Amino acid sequence: MNIKSLLLGSAAALAVVSGARAADAVTVAEPEPAEYVKVCDVYGAGYFYIPGTETCLRVGGYIRYDVKAGDLGSFDGAQAFDHQDGSVNDTWAKNTRFNLKTWTAQETELGTLKTYTETRFNFGNTAKSGLGLDANGVGAYNKPVSLNFAWIQLGGLRVGKDESAFDTFIGYAGNVIDDTLVPYGSFDTNVIQYYFDAGNGLSAVVSLEEGSKAFTIDSYVPHVVGGVKYKQDWGAITGVASYDSNYDEFAGKVRLDVTATSQLSLWIMGGYGTDNNLSDFLGNGGRGFYKQWYGHWAIWGGGTYKINDKTSFNTQISYDQGKNLGIAANVAYSIVPGFTITAEVDYLNAGKFGDADFSNWTGADKKSSIGGVLRFQRSF
Repeated sequence: MNIKSLLLGSAAALAVVSGARAADAVTVAEPEPAEYVKVCDVYGAGYFYIPGTETCLRVGGYIRYDVKAGDLGSFDGAQAFDHQDGSVNDTWAKNTRFNLKTWTAQETELGTLKTYTETRFNFGNTAKSGLGLDANGVGAYNKPVSLNFAWIQLGGLRVGKDESAFDTFIGYAGNVIDDTLVPYGSFDTNVIQYYFDAGNGLSAVVSLEEGSKAFTIDSYVPHVVGGVKYKQDWGAITGVASYDSNYDEFAGKVRLDVTATSQLSLWIMGGYGTDNNLSDFLGNGGRGFYKQWYGHWAIWGGGTYKINDKTSFNTQISYDQGKNLGIAANVAYSIVPGFTITAEVDYLNAGKFGDADFSNWTGADKKSSIGGVLRFQRSF
């Protein structure tokens, strides 16, 4: 019995010792450096290769906070019911936005394959919060998410959700926040486009477009936009023409951009459109998808002056045949790279809209209105 106990004890001791020695023999290897992200510098800064692919990806966007005040209008103050006596008070119009953008690019035998997306998330109040004029008129709330861009481009061919080439190809009106006091065209649409680069600064576009909301096409016939641009170091000359298939109407714009000095850039744009069929039962007031201004003609102009590396002054003046006059001016200051504060003042003298004289066609309370916005934006 003692021998058996001795043998069992010895075996247990050997097992413990062997286990201890085995444990002592295990060494943890130092982690080897791994390259999780490989920079892709072919398409510009910020791109990296998606692991295991030849596709380059860039992620960016911005966070923006707007504070607006003044006469009620599209970019000015807001109104709300007084919680105690039910009267109508003027109040701040505020909005916070998270904007998420993605870009991809890859070389193929048919040219560069690219995509671009932009999605916007907003929280803020409506122009007439709590007045019972809209379904969400209870004050500040999470607004619906909007898909602003989502297109695919191979070589010169682009398909998907974009903004109309009537605006993107010729350029948005200016570097002011409220650049549509006199509107210069609609934006959201699905597109089938082809871009042609002839070299030496000459380019062109043809775009088949669906429109949106009340201006969505009402048959198989698309809206059509064509444009030509000549760009050099001194600036650019651009022209676009459009066909609105809903009304069989035409509109066009011509724009001149001039780089006057290293600090000063100027531009002027004129628009003309037909409107024989635009007054219809939908109540679009003489507007089509492209000719958003009143009457046949409209003009926009402005410029940017770089005061220093961090500060710029931007202005825009717009006017149309209906005597709608818009003036906007701002100062944009870059506190640190990627973080900019912009203070803007807007003035509108509203004339005609449609077949009658509407002093509040933009939402303003009176014929002459003034307001402003303070914008904080962190771009990345």
